[in-house]
Amino acid sequence: MLNFTFYNPARIIFGDDTELKTGEWTQKYGAKKVLLHYGQSSIKKNGLFDKVVQSLNEKGIAYVELGGVVPNPRWSLVKEGIELVKKEGIDFILAVGGGSVIDSAKAIAAGARYQGDLWDVFMNGGAIVDALPIGVVLTIPAAGSESSSGSVITNEEGWFKRSIGGEVLIPKFAIINPKYHLTLPAYQTACGIADMFAHLLERYFTQVDNVDYTDRLIEASMKSLIHMAPLIVENPDDLNVRKEIAWIGTMAHNGTMSTGRLGDWASHNIEHELSGIYDIAHGAGLTIIFPAWMKYVYKYNPARFEQFARRVFDVDYAYDQQEKTILEGIKRYERFAQSIGLPVRLSDVQIGDDRLKEMAEKCMVGRSSTGQFVKLKEEDVYQIYLLAK
Repeated sequence: MLNFTFYNPARIIFGDDTELKTGEWTQKYGAKKVLLHYGQSSIKKNGLFDKVVQSLNEKGIAYVELGGVVPNPRWSLVKEGIELVKKEGIDFILAVGGGSVIDSAKAIAAGARYQGDLWDVFMNGGAIVDALPIGVVLTIPAAGSESSSGSVITNEEGWFKRSIGGEVLIPKFAIINPKYHLTLPAYQTACGIADMFAHLLERYFTQVDNVDYTDRLIEASMKSLIHMAPLIVENPDDLNVRKEIAWIGTMAHNGTMSTGRLGDWASHNIEHELSGIYDIAHGAGLTIIFPAWMKYVYKYNPARFEQFARRVFDVDYAYDQQEKTILEGIKRYERFAQSIGLPVRLSDVQIGDDRLKEMAEKCMVGRSSTGQFVKLKEEDVYQIYLLAK
C-alpha cells in the first residue's frame, strides 16, 4: 500500500426534498450572486428549476442563468460562462445537472480566476489552485463529479477532450434527491451505471500490492451495481434502488477507493478520443474500450485479472485454468454491459476503422504515455482500438 493523504470536503445532502435546502447551503458559503448553470430543458419540465430558484430567492441570493450544456460539454460554452461571470460579478457557481453540467461549471469556476488561457492547462497539465466556489444539485448519477476534483471538457477546435484537476474544484456541497433520477431514460441510466463501474475498474487495476481492503470495497461496489442494474431496468420507478445507485456513483469517484493505490486511467483517456470525435455517450464508450484494454494488458498481471474474474463475476473454473478464468471474467463484464443495453464493440455503434490511427495519435498529444497499470504508447492505443472493433 502506498502512503496517502485523503481529503474531500464536499458535503453531501442526500434524500427526499433536499433540493429545498439549496438556498440555505449556498448562503452558508457567502454567495451573493450565483451563476445558475444547467443543461437543456429537463429541469424546467420536472419542476426542479423552480424549486431551486425559489430556494435562492428565499435567501435573497441573486442569480444569472446559463443553460445549454450538452453531453461531452463544450469549451465554447465554458468560455461564454467565464465572460459572463466576470461581467456580472458572480461569486458562486451553482450547477444543476449531471456530470457534464458540473464539469462545465468547474471549468468556468477555474477560468474566472485563471490569468491566461485555461485551455493550455487542459492540454499541458498542471493543477488548478484557485477557483470560484461551486455547489451542485445532482440530477444524473454517473460521473461522480459532484465530489471529485476533476473536470473534462471537449474543445470543438480539433475535438480534443481533456481534463483539469485540483482540490479547489471539489464542490462545497452536493444536493442529491434521487426522485429526480426517476425520469431518466433507460439508456442514460445504463450509461451512468457504466461510468460508475469504469471509475471502479480504473482504480481496481493497479500494480500496487497489499491493497486488499480497498480491493474489497471496490469489489463490493461493482457487485452492488451488477445486482442493482437489472432491477432498475425492470422497474425504473424503484426509488430505493435509485438511491442505492446514486450513492455508489458518489463513492466510486470521491477518492475513497483510491487510497493507498495507483489507478490506471488509460481506458478513460482512450475513450475520450472516441466520444470527442463521435460524440457518443461516455459510459457507452467505456463499455467498448474497457474489454479491449483488458484483453491487451491482462498478461502484465494475470493474478489481478483472475481475482477480478473470481471475486466480481464469480468465475469458478479450476485454479490451474488461469487464462480461461481471466477471459471468462472479461466476457461476463461484456455480458453485463449488454444486459443493460450498452455496446461492447465499435461496430455496435456503427463506428468503422477509418479514424482509429487518428484517435491513437490524438490520445498522445501532450502525453508521453497513458495509463499506470501499463504505460501505453501510440501503437498500443491503436491496437486496443483494433481489439474494440
